[in-house]
Amino acid sequence: MGRKGVILSVVGVFCVYVGFARAQMLDPKQMSGIPRPVNDLPNHSISVRLIRGDLSNNITNFPVELHVGPNVRTVKTDASGRAQFADVPPGETVKAIAIVDGERLESQDFKSPAEGGVRLLLVATNTDAAAAKERVLATPVAGHVVLGGNSRIIIEPADEAIQMYYLLDIVNAARAPVNPPAPFMFDMPAGAVGTALMEGSSQQASVSGPLVSVKGPFAPGRTSVQVACEIPASSGSLALTQRFPAALEQLAVVVKKVGGTQLTSPQLANQQDMTAEGETFIAATGGSVPANQPIVLLLDGIPHHSAAPRWIALALAMMVVAIGVWAATRPENRTARAAERNRLIARREKLFADLMRLEHDHRTRRIDPARYASRREDLVTALERIYGALDSDDTGPEPADRAA
Repeated sequence: MGRKGVILSVVGVFCVYVGFARAQMLDPKQMSGIPRPVNDLPNHSISVRLIRGDLSNNITNFPVELHVGPNVRTVKTDASGRAQFADVPPGETVKAIAIVDGERLESQDFKSPAEGGVRLLLVATNTDAAAAKERVLATPVAGHVVLGGNSRIIIEPADEAIQMYYLLDIVNAARAPVNPPAPFMFDMPAGAVGTALMEGSSQQASVSGPLVSVKGPFAPGRTSVQVACEIPASSGSLALTQRFPAALEQLAVVVKKVGGTQLTSPQLANQQDMTAEGETFIAATGGSVPANQPIVLLLDGIPHHSAAPRWIALALAMMVVAIGVWAATRPENRTARAAERNRLIARREKLFADLMRLEHDHRTRRIDPARYASRREDLVTALERIYGALDSDDTGPEPADRAA
């Protein structure tokens, strides 16, 4: 299951925690094409439901293709809009496809299960509803919007950084489209990089650097804006501050728990660990937050590495440069020694670069510990000989191969 599928699963579990059935209010388009393993189907079965716009509008007697490796199977949907495929070989890569009114609908690629079955949804655009919405948008009025109770802040700690996702429901409770008195725009938290809109966001939304903007007017109902970014974390703790230009009906935060990850905030009244997709998440809720009031979240236990190796490497590099400058300024035999000294410096820099790459591979666990230890000993020994040759002013033949 892809990143978006995991996010939707987390949202579903969170809805159970806060006591709502709001998962059903998600735009079906956001769930289109996402496979969901189930136990209520026969083994090796895949059920594809085909709808237009919403869950009450099934598309019946319509061909659906299932691509199983190089082979293609076709089954027509029944009265409930479902096409069921039986006896799909386990472990095969499969994809469901349907073409409705020229619109190509595709599922994610996924593996056929060894046990149980898979259900998925393919959602075609309801062109009539879209046209009606366009007609309504022709006459906007002044008004306000809020961030509805389905809005979520989702945080996933990574190595020396966090991945942050905003799933925002901008709600216009009026019967006509509205233009808020001020533009709907906000900055992501300080330090955010790579801010981008996620699939499923309204076309009214855009990003420019860390700035997120949503153009009005806002149609009656919900306007979905889903934003992602990364925030570097130089230590195991990180403080996040966020302001939204509209009132938030309920603060809801989900944090993936990695090791000892902890979440604290004076605005979160309830917190509980939950499980989804075999992983543990912190689910927390608070009250409403007025427009432009800061939301403060404190994270502890973020995975990070010590900065000491970098400082040691920098100190060694400065020492190497200092030795080179000292050696270059010695007055005696300067001309005769220049070529040999250049060779020594080049050899020393190459060995040191190799040592720095080796230390990086060791920190990121890209090298076997035994090979790391052996290779590091060889490099350090060679560097000691180079330093010994420079220190003793020994520039005879192959000083790097003689004892220091």
